[in-house]
Amino acid sequence: MAKKAQFDQALIDEAKKPSTPRLKTLYEQEILSKLGNEFGIKNRNAMPKLEKVTINVNVGRHLDGTKIPTNVREAVIHTLTTISGQKPITIAAKKSVSNFKVREGYETAFKVTLRRDRMWHFVDRLFNLAAPRIKDFRGLNDKAFDRQGSYSMGLTEQGVFPEINMAEQGFTHGMNINFSFSNSNPELSKFVLTELGLPFKKPAKSKN
Repeated sequence: MAKKAQFDQALIDEAKKPSTPRLKTLYEQEILSKLGNEFGIKNRNAMPKLEKVTINVNVGRHLDGTKIPTNVREAVIHTLTTISGQKPITIAAKKSVSNFKVREGYETAFKVTLRRDRMWHFVDRLFNLAAPRIKDFRGLNDKAFDRQGSYSMGLTEQGVFPEINMAEQGFTHGMNINFSFSNSNPELSKFVLTELGLPFKKPAKSKN
């Protein structure tokens, strides 16, 4: 009995040990060397680096008077907390927009910013579990980069994440996800994201 208790405790202790995210290891041990060979970057500090991932859900169009309906608020907060592991912050409108019935100071969005290991774990689940579950998925747009190499993508519903049970959700919503890079440009960032496993659209084959 004592041996079993020791064995169980050993398993618990092993599970509690901090583990390095799989994609972070892939980036540091393989992708960095490929970047050097492909683009001639010799200085490790000059190589593109994924700094943070921002998840944003805009709810301004659902404003009921001056407040966000309770079911909308609870659904969005539950989704972002579940998929990211941290509680989102509320974003207020910086200026009034009469066409959308939004006034300065009204709550219009919820946002989560992920960095370090929590970011890497989220990216792994997004690329390998959530993205393939998108309806009629044929790959992501490979043109959605800005000049600094940051990439943006959108999801139409939270149900693509396996940890979200849509049968328990009272409100369906999408989200915008932004990958922010340093020391980068569109070409470098696309190379890194492709190597990490982001499923971009494959170029159309020529009929000739």
